[in-house]
Amino acid sequence: MKFWGKVRRYNQRGKKLGFPTANINLRKNIPEGIYISKTKLENKSYPSLTFIGTAKTFGEIRFHGETYILDFNQDISDKWISVKLIKKIRDNRKFDSTEELIKQMKKDEQEARKYFSNKS
Repeated sequence: MKFWGKVRRYNQRGKKLGFPTANINLRKNIPEGIYISKTKLENKSYPSLTFIGTAKTFGEIRFHGETYILDFNQDISDKWISVKLIKKIRDNRKFDSTEELIKQMKKDEQEARKYFSNKS
């Protein structure tokens, strides 16, 4: 499954949590969850981790995609990207605390890194 869009600056929560993400508005035609993904920017493809859904932990109702590009540190606001979802690793869920969410995000990142290290 693939989607694309223009990166939108939102509330920059991912950056504050240690996982800067590229936010894209989406229609609700992609199942919610966390995915290992590949993100394409300016004809270059990067390993990434993508969240699809509503940020339940923060009580949000806006359905969107957030892509965390591994080992990437550039401001790509207003640039077009495409994201290919490779493998769903878990469902979207509400966490009891920000700390619990960060702990799970670190596990998700480790799983993505393991996936990509086995592919190289």
